[in-house]
Amino acid sequence: MRIIQGDFSDQRVTDLLHIHLTNSRTQTAPGSDHALDATGLQSPDISFWTIWEDETLLGFGALKQLSADHGEVKSMHTVRSMRRRGAGSAILRHIITTARARGMSRLSLETGSWEYFWPAHAFYRSHGFVECPPFGDYVLDPNSVFMSLDLRESDAHECAFPIRSRNSN
Repeated sequence: MRIIQGDFSDQRVTDLLHIHLTNSRTQTAPGSDHALDATGLQSPDISFWTIWEDETLLGFGALKQLSADHGEVKSMHTVRSMRRRGAGSAILRHIITTARARGMSRLSLETGSWEYFWPAHAFYRSHGFVECPPFGDYVLDPNSVFMSLDLRESDAHECAFPIRSRNSN
């Protein structure tokens, strides 16, 4: 598997982003969906990566810089057929490593609270994320779950999870 900067001119990337957005929006209450489209992901404060096996797109993920020491995981998605095979873990580890390298001490995320998102909750927990209050511009919303990872803590949990960890969104 290789991780590279995402290319929005690649139809495979835009097609998978469309699937991600469609699923997210159908599984979230109106007004509670915070998934970014291609335009949103091209903001200067966002880094976007894709993960590949040969010429096959496995998924993508993004890091949004909220402040000098706080980042947000955005738009994590793994192709359904590749879930529980390590692609999601690989892209999340890349985001965590990049956030640390940029001097961030905290990494947060927002995901849905509905049953569709429960595998995502388990996936992020397996990487050390814990539930937290809303952060940044988010407000308390029963349709959202907020999670955070203290990047100053030991890296041990990053090596301890099974390669076939669960992944969604």
